[in-house]
Amino acid sequence: MRSLRVGLAQINCTVGDLKGNATKICHFIDKAKALGVDLLAFPELAITGYPPEDLLLKPQFVNDNLRQLELIQKHSSDITVVVGFIDAKDDLYNAAAIIHDGKLASKYYKTYLPNYGVFDENRYFQAGTYCPIFVINGVNIGINICEDIWYPTGPTSLQAYAGAEMVVNINASPYHAGKRKFRERMLATRASDNLIIICYVNLVGGQDELVFDGGSMVINERGELIASGQQFEEDLVVVDLDLESVFCSRLNDPRHRKEKLKLETEEKPRQRIVVSEGENLKPKPSLPLREVKAYELLAEVYQALVLGTGDYVRKNGFKKVIIGLSGGIDSSLVAVIAVDALGAQNVIGISMPSSYSSSGSKADAQLLAQNLGIELKVIPIEDTFNSYLNMLAPSFTGTKPDVTEENIQARIRGNVLMALSNKYGWLPLTTGNKSETVTGYCTLYGDMAGGFAVIKDVPKTLVYQLARYRNSLSGKEIIPRSVLEKEPSAELAPNQRDVDTLPPYEILDPILQAYVEENKSSTQIVAMGFNKETVQRVIHMVDKSEYKRRQAAPGIKITPRAFGKDRRLPITNRYREK
Repeated sequence: MRSLRVGLAQINCTVGDLKGNATKICHFIDKAKALGVDLLAFPELAITGYPPEDLLLKPQFVNDNLRQLELIQKHSSDITVVVGFIDAKDDLYNAAAIIHDGKLASKYYKTYLPNYGVFDENRYFQAGTYCPIFVINGVNIGINICEDIWYPTGPTSLQAYAGAEMVVNINASPYHAGKRKFRERMLATRASDNLIIICYVNLVGGQDELVFDGGSMVINERGELIASGQQFEEDLVVVDLDLESVFCSRLNDPRHRKEKLKLETEEKPRQRIVVSEGENLKPKPSLPLREVKAYELLAEVYQALVLGTGDYVRKNGFKKVIIGLSGGIDSSLVAVIAVDALGAQNVIGISMPSSYSSSGSKADAQLLAQNLGIELKVIPIEDTFNSYLNMLAPSFTGTKPDVTEENIQARIRGNVLMALSNKYGWLPLTTGNKSETVTGYCTLYGDMAGGFAVIKDVPKTLVYQLARYRNSLSGKEIIPRSVLEKEPSAELAPNQRDVDTLPPYEILDPILQAYVEENKSSTQIVAMGFNKETVQRVIHMVDKSEYKRRQAAPGIKITPRAFGKDRRLPITNRYREK
């Protein structure tokens, strides 16, 4: 039986930390060697981190990345390593280095450069034009990068029909809810259609608004998942692959012969590059049994928020965060996520009550802090608010109180949080959810003030689901029941309720999903069963609030279409649907 021991190293890289990333790569090479791995693959652009964005326009950055590649080469004796890097050869290429026994044996350049959603690769890279086959330990292997495998007739099929028995696909594939199952279905289709084993290694970790969830996997030629990596954690997946099974499957399936014959009549630039001819016959240690946690949808989203928050804070050099605790559901959920990501000792809650703050909300903030074991500072804002009103009274003569006075309170709270941030170096986490951000139901320089927006892409209805999910993990109510049951209110005016300004969230959120994430027209949304006036009012709120969203703190993407890198509309924009 011909076999190959393959390792998939899903690592948490930091953009720009070239030396740190290379050190981590070398550490995983050592771990793989100890397990007798023949071929070890790392994620896309593992040396630089992903996405490096305009760092790519700095020649020194590109040169430094190449120097780290040389150091990794020297550390790669007695093993074959595939690692993502930037190559500069008359242009920039998103590349995979194939290193064997300490030497750079060959390279592969990414063929399909994504330029949609959060991706901008055409801005930086030249596309590769060759899909070679690499002979490694006597096995014909195709190597390609991320987007290349999403195309049914792309590099994977070219390499398969040119003789590859397995494909190694290195990735930096960002997360959104349900993405892992979608990837698995796609990979199973590629594997079974091409009668090839697919080894898919993915990046893990948070990078600004993106979270990479790992979840590396190995799919056999029948489209069956035979090994997988943990989600949201660094992991080394090691598996022994039976290459004879690929040969037998192809003997019993005429599609492969016909497609191969068709391919041979076409002029395609292909090469067969010999990296190492002979099979590695050295004894290999037994592999330990693996247990991989499977996440349901709520658990998956929650883990993404925890990972994204923790990595943003740590990778940007912060140790502690502060959160304005209002006693509401949003700030409660953000506080719990922060504690799970950073530890209770690194989270400080700030209660900033006014005369409009209910006794119940103040008590709920105190109980939450007690349940989490975090420090709570109480800084009343009533005196400051009255000072503002007195100062502005001559300018406000003849006007009635309105949203202006409400926003002053929110901005006082934003100032308090930023003052504490300046004084102690704490990072303020904002607490606005997606439903508020989309409709503009938030205050610039007020509740929007801060360094990172944890639940910026989480609709309000999902906020409640995540809060209940987190409580279920503890066996007790970390987030008090009263927080979950009270009617949502900003508490900036007497008897204020969210429904005075917005439709009920169970109506609002589906409308927002249809309009923002699915690009449906008002006519289509009304046809879904929603009231016409409500739909038009919501769309108006969304369209007029673009300027606010552009000034919001970055936040974690968990939906298929988030604000920021993903959904991009002009601020100055007169187009409105008729």
